[in-house]
Amino acid sequence: MAAAAAAALAAADPPPAMPQAAGAGRPTARRDFYWLRSFLAGGIAGCCAKTTVAPLDRVKVLLQAHNRHYKHFGVFSALRAVPQKEGFLGLYKGNGAMMIRIFPYGAIQFMAFEHYKTLITTKLGISGHVHRLMAGSMAGMTAVICTYPLDMVRVRLAFQVKGEHTYTGIIHAFKTIYAQEGGFFGFYRGLMPTILGMAPYAGVSFFTFGTLKSVGLSHAPTLLGRPSSDNPNVLVLKTHVNLLCGGVAGAIAQTISYPFDVTRRRMQLGTVLPEFEKCLTMRDTMKYVYGHHGIRKGLYRGLSLNYIRCIPSQAVAFTTYELMKQVFHLN
Repeated sequence: MAAAAAAALAAADPPPAMPQAAGAGRPTARRDFYWLRSFLAGGIAGCCAKTTVAPLDRVKVLLQAHNRHYKHFGVFSALRAVPQKEGFLGLYKGNGAMMIRIFPYGAIQFMAFEHYKTLITTKLGISGHVHRLMAGSMAGMTAVICTYPLDMVRVRLAFQVKGEHTYTGIIHAFKTIYAQEGGFFGFYRGLMPTILGMAPYAGVSFFTFGTLKSVGLSHAPTLLGRPSSDNPNVLVLKTHVNLLCGGVAGAIAQTISYPFDVTRRRMQLGTVLPEFEKCLTMRDTMKYVYGHHGIRKGLYRGLSLNYIRCIPSQAVAFTTYELMKQVFHLN
């Protein structure tokens, strides 16, 4: 999930409206191609966020699954070792599949959140913090399920080390996994820990960002907010405040869901790992990781790197999405 992202999400109730002079009219809201514009806004936000932290994503995969070439390295030593062993572009291995995946992932996630938020409010009558939490979780799970095969391929490519390639590219990876690992279902290996991790991750991420934004604009609109460029009657957070709120939301969400992320990565790698047969289910995988590596060096291995990558990733995603909402007139 990301998850994210990213994933990365932006969420809030409709921002507070600025006072409007009596008699002042407003143009009719632009609804033409709303879903397409929302899709593009979310996709661009996701791509910008993942491109920013692509090298950190590669190193995280290597550390989480204890790649034999880097298992004795820490976060910063691994960041130095990868370019030395595989060249600078080694930091971006698997990024092609990531970009193919992240645009629909980010777009579906952002678009689904807006849809679920409206649905929960109108159909179930739930509003406030709870509906943001519910809509965020549902949006995250929807995006994960729709794009999971691409994430599977991306992780397999990112885990490869120069000179020991099992897959020659994205298409070859798809064909090989389909032929050797159970057909279509082979692409959904590790989906359960992904869903279980994405629900709290996306939900807490949406909830935290939305709450911080709502509270900030309610209590300090002049200090923290500014008029939206596409609708002066709507307040949005200033850019640096957006970055801060997005970073806080990402850090809290990642801490809660990280063990599921480690489990998912090991299950996704499947036959690539020598301990494959001991990690067939989520329970077996968690038991193996905990038994052999413990909590800090097992279930939470790479968490410090995840903070480093997650905070700028979430911050860029939130900020870009808020900007794209103005560019595409979504406010």
